[in-house]
Amino acid sequence: MNKLAAMQTFVRVAEAGSFIAVAEQMQVARSAVTRQVAGLETHLGTKLITRSTRRLSLTAAGAAYLEKCRVILNMVDAAEASLGDEKALLRGRIRLGVPLSFGLQVLMPALLEFAKAQPYIDLVMDLSDQRANLIEEGLDLALRITAELQPGDIARQLGHCRLLTLASPDYLARHAEPRHPDELRHHECLLYANDTTRTTWSYREDDKTSAVPVRGRLVANNGVLLMEAAVQGMGITRQPEFIAGPYLARGEVRAILAAYEPAPLGIHAILPSNRYIPQRVRVLMEYLAEVIAH
Repeated sequence: MNKLAAMQTFVRVAEAGSFIAVAEQMQVARSAVTRQVAGLETHLGTKLITRSTRRLSLTAAGAAYLEKCRVILNMVDAAEASLGDEKALLRGRIRLGVPLSFGLQVLMPALLEFAKAQPYIDLVMDLSDQRANLIEEGLDLALRITAELQPGDIARQLGHCRLLTLASPDYLARHAEPRHPDELRHHECLLYANDTTRTTWSYREDDKTSAVPVRGRLVANNGVLLMEAAVQGMGITRQPEFIAGPYLARGEVRAILAAYEPAPLGIHAILPSNRYIPQRVRVLMEYLAEVIAH
């Protein structure tokens, strides 16, 4: 039995709470995962995981062993990384979650360069605007662009981006351009899907933030679609500058209400709260921090 591989599998199962989820993440049969954990339990002479029809839970011995495994696996990664040419030693799999538009429009060239520079790393990228649960989905690292983090998030801020209010010259010619955020209530707004429950946009005036009610017929969970609708004069939208930039450069939209812009959104790297962080993940996070900083 390869003890190190069995320990890695046990840690993944303990963190995911599922043999099936880990088998899917590792792209192996479920029986291979259960066999490794069972072999580890036989070797140790103790039960690590209690299995029931609905869920898995760690025994007291399993919980204690899990923490020791994390320490050992971190030490193994650190030892390998210290042997000179770190790039040549980095190997394994990284599952990265990236917001869809940010991944495609900003990070794609850098991520492909990372993949070329690290031939022994399998880079699995999940491009989605849905807020991911890193543990449940088996992600090693996720990027999140938000004004506020969730309680318990383990995060490092890599950068920030402005949130702009935008409309086409055609729309502004047909409708009076709003000079104050309160005037948005009289306009057709193009809403991001997450806004459907609260239908307010935040603005800042005299160092105070206020929520302005907005309405609109068109709702989508993708910023590029909403930008295209804005270009066609269908309403006013709010988008981060990395989406809006090309449209602004071509003169297809104009930024409005600039004096009331809210505080910039943070671009954060989110790490799983209860998982050891391999050296390869740390290296990718440092690389992304450098890319975003520039």
